[in-house]
Amino acid sequence: MLTTRRDPIVAIATAPGRGAVGIVRVSGSGLEPLVRALCGRPLPARHACYGPFLERDGSAIDHGLALYFPAPHSYSGEDVLELQAHGGTVLLQLMLARCLGAAAEPDPTTGQPRLAGLRLARPGEFTERAFLNGKMDLAQAEAVADLIDAATESAARGAARSLSGAFSDALQGLRERLIGLRTLVEATLDFPEEEIDFLQQADAAGQLQRLRQQLAQVQRQTRQGALLREGIRVVIAGQPNVGKSSLLNALAGAELAIVTPIAGTTRDVLQQSIQIEGVPLHVIDTAGLRASSDEVERIGIERAWAQIAAADVLLWLRDASRAGQQAYDLADAALAAELAERLPAPVAQLQVWNKADLLEPQARTESSAAPPTGSTLQNASAKTTAPSLHLSAKTGSGLDALRQRLLECAGGQSGAEGLYSARARHVQALAQVGLHLHEAEQHLQTPSPRLDLLAEELRLAQNALNQITGQFSADDLLGQIFGSFCIGK
Repeated sequence: MLTTRRDPIVAIATAPGRGAVGIVRVSGSGLEPLVRALCGRPLPARHACYGPFLERDGSAIDHGLALYFPAPHSYSGEDVLELQAHGGTVLLQLMLARCLGAAAEPDPTTGQPRLAGLRLARPGEFTERAFLNGKMDLAQAEAVADLIDAATESAARGAARSLSGAFSDALQGLRERLIGLRTLVEATLDFPEEEIDFLQQADAAGQLQRLRQQLAQVQRQTRQGALLREGIRVVIAGQPNVGKSSLLNALAGAELAIVTPIAGTTRDVLQQSIQIEGVPLHVIDTAGLRASSDEVERIGIERAWAQIAAADVLLWLRDASRAGQQAYDLADAALAAELAERLPAPVAQLQVWNKADLLEPQARTESSAAPPTGSTLQNASAKTTAPSLHLSAKTGSGLDALRQRLLECAGGQSGAEGLYSARARHVQALAQVGLHLHEAEQHLQTPSPRLDLLAEELRLAQNALNQITGQFSADDLLGQIFGSFCIGK
């Protein structure tokens, strides 16, 4: 692995397909002979030079811009050559083949290959080398992929902030405090008779508490950053014919799902991605939940429960126009009990009463503060109790309030300016840091603290924190992260 990381590499750095401009990128050590073979002359550092890209016989493959970045002042930290040609698919393949061929040819002055070992780059290998050569940390490297993959303006801005180091700076603040506390505890291990007084005088307990508070703030921002990148998975569930498909259509602003007065029209899962204030939402319409003898409908209901179990937010849709009707209320109570039994604890739940346009004006006003009379909501278990609101998917009334509530239920916030992008592995790593700091606090608060155990928990906390920026990372983790990049990046 270390040998392959030193090999010179080449790849087409622009997306596949036709375009006005296409880029071929080379990274390695000692690129000057290759530069002369391809461009016919040496290139000044960091200047765009127009000219031909030469075949072996001296003819021009194309004319374009060539840029040479000597190490260490380059993207990868190695010598980098970028050839900007016209963006034809065949032309770029010819340019790529010419780079490989020219590298293997003997240099006229030395008789040795111009760039021995030049090979095609793996996905993400240019950015991997930037990380390995200290041009960026692992969180910044991941932000490169996030910036490329950003599906919303807010996600792009968050990724740009992470790439500039905002997330890394927050982690570095945690790391410095943690190292300071570790240094204090390690020092006391050399003075066993005075360790308790020494820790009290240095306010070790206060330092640990402040560290945990700072960690909690970073965790909140990281969860929001992960939300900004990955979006919210919102599952619309409820009895048949309560307007689930109508609500999906209203949120999406398009007629995506078939809507009829016939109960059980939706028999499969239908998903649509939308945006609310720059945060992506993956809204999923499901089959109505009820007992059914229809084999196809039963399969749809099973799939609905599977989607509910995987939801970030459960939007429990109910029919305000039927509340108080005995048959509806009995089915509603049964569904409330089943949700209480089957709904995973971490899933946020929002109860929405649809068809508010069918209520009498007075009832419509009263319903804004409480569920309709006769509802079984107030008798539901604590697990299924959730904020409720009223709307009409038909008229659009109440949709804006629903959009804001969806963000609140998922821990989001309106206006994502100042946030950075983050990933699920960052959230998990910070959770591990929190667990180790909690254990450290427990050891410190015992009447006779075991400082060796306290020091070990702090060490493990720092290792978990270092995994985010790559200061402590296994090769398989690096392979997984950079393998998800596009080739040429």
